[in-house]
Amino acid sequence: MVIRQMISIYCRKRHNIKSGDLCEECTQLLKYALARLDHCPKGNNKSSCRKCEIHCYSPNNRIKIREVMKYVGPRMIFIHPISAVRHLISEFDIIK
Repeated sequence: MVIRQMISIYCRKRHNIKSGDLCEECTQLLKYALARLDHCPKGNNKSSCRKCEIHCYSPNNRIKIREVMKYVGPRMIFIHPISAVRHLISEFDIIK
């Protein structure tokens, strides 16, 4: 799952946590994000959260997740190229 990859990269690079582990703050953010995804009213038909009109993240967690995305997003093509390309395709509706 892309959100798990992104939070893991962020935590490793920004919080100096070794690969495979997460600090307490990032662990809580990941749990929150996964819970939100599990309870998304759009189910499997969801777009990226950025394009969604519902916005189910709390304002505080929305700020945190944006920080993660802003930092990791540009680096994803080098770290997880397949995930990055899949995300770009869905983000820009390249294939319908």
